[in-house]
Amino acid sequence: MKIYQHSLLLRERKRGYHLITEDILQAFPQISEIKTGIFQVFIQHTSASLTINENADPTVRHDFQLFFDKAVPENDPDYLHDDEGSDDMPAHLKTALLDTSLMIPIRNGRLALGTWQGIYLCEHRNYGGARAIMLTAWGE
Repeated sequence: MKIYQHSLLLRERKRGYHLITEDILQAFPQISEIKTGIFQVFIQHTSASLTINENADPTVRHDFQLFFDKAVPENDPDYLHDDEGSDDMPAHLKTALLDTSLMIPIRNGRLALGTWQGIYLCEHRNYGGARAIMLTAWGE
């Protein structure tokens, strides 16, 4: 079995839902060396998350933003954790609703994503900064 691991620092992005599939593939060419395996993407933050979803229509990204901002509004007076601003606790809650880790099958040296699937960085902060992603692939 082969095991590869790589740390990727994504540039700062504005709040929103950003396709990062190509960033990941460019940073991790070793995927092509695995015929059958698993690829894990893990974000090392508590105020940004990951998801897999529609990669073709940009209105999906808009609707994600709309939904999560309605579901977890800012400036809720009941939140105690607001040391870094009004988007602080909502960012943590949105991360908890989504995920910090994804597992994707590898088939014939490629991620076995569906035709319309892409990997998203879900940036929940207005100024979240660069984001660290840990990439791990294993298989044969």
